[in-house]
Amino acid sequence: MTRKTVRIAMNGVTGRMGYRQHLLRSILALREQGGLDVGGGMVIWPEPVLVGRAEHKLAAMAHRHGLTEWSTDLDTVLADDSIDIYFDAQVTAAREEAVKKAIAAGKHLYVEKPTATGLAGALELARLAHAAGIKHGVVQDKIFLPGLLKLKRLIEGGFFGRILSIRGEFGYWVFEGDWQEAQRPSWNYRAEDGGGIATDMFPHWEYVLHELFGPVRTVQAQLATHIPRRWDEAGKPYEATADDAAYGIFELAGGAVAQINSSWAVRVNRDELVEFQVDGTEGSAVAGLRRCRVQHRSATPKPVWNPDLPATEDFRAQWQEVPDNETFDNGFKEQWALFLRHVVLDEPWRWDLMAGARGVHLAELGIRSAQEGRRLDVPELSL
Repeated sequence: MTRKTVRIAMNGVTGRMGYRQHLLRSILALREQGGLDVGGGMVIWPEPVLVGRAEHKLAAMAHRHGLTEWSTDLDTVLADDSIDIYFDAQVTAAREEAVKKAIAAGKHLYVEKPTATGLAGALELARLAHAAGIKHGVVQDKIFLPGLLKLKRLIEGGFFGRILSIRGEFGYWVFEGDWQEAQRPSWNYRAEDGGGIATDMFPHWEYVLHELFGPVRTVQAQLATHIPRRWDEAGKPYEATADDAAYGIFELAGGAVAQINSSWAVRVNRDELVEFQVDGTEGSAVAGLRRCRVQHRSATPKPVWNPDLPATEDFRAQWQEVPDNETFDNGFKEQWALFLRHVVLDEPWRWDLMAGARGVHLAELGIRSAQEGRRLDVPELSL
């Protein structure tokens, strides 16, 4: 068995997503299983080099997981010719400059989204990476969720007939931070630090819609800051300057309409934290993180509107569960495996920095739509 070591500079792993999903549940999980077996007697062995600003946090993390390499000096790490990939999970405002340095150093790139704070920056990164001839990828984790993989199976199998509409609900109540600690960092609620739920979530909805249903052609959005006062990590109050809820309507190529609500100020009355209902001429489905339920045209009941009598039907019980039919692994890990195969074996890859730019573009247009109070076209992007 040949072991191909791939050294990855992982910047931002002291943050919530960088640590839990990318380091712990992806890279370290691949190492725990003996590496990524790609067949032909080869195993890809990811070797993380932890990068960040907090020396004590990096040292403690490295010690906890038996890692030996960490640094607070990004320039020195990027100057190391043995580093193959630069990964970035920093706050969005810090990402653009660091990614440019990695491109200049000739490193392959794998980055979280949004890839930049604005479309101009996102397109510049895509163009620089393309000109440098390096491999580049953007995390698009939600299309690897079991529920959405089942949904994709239904779409490819023609279950829906002509798809008419998609309705999405995402969110949960993020504690204000005064008497219960907030589940999200305070910068998420400061526009000057790159915060805002539209900036955060519209890039997700762009790739989910694009991948499953087709490109977004128009956007109309309404943004709100429902909770104007919050408390930061030190327990100090601050004024929220970024939106904590975004309500979007997206017209897709082919005519389907998607309505997606995103909110950090909503209490959950769903089976999962995100759910999408897809309605088509031949059937409907409701997909979440893991589950997917369907109702075919032939089994659709006949509800009758009568507000004078209590409902006697259990509407949820009229839907059929879509079976797993396969073993689903962590979505972040699955995409990491595909990117490693792309880097080492040159296998196909389509979630590049231009895909990331599309997400930034949709967020930017959504914010502008809300500011101007009108629907906006979403033109195609090019290098």
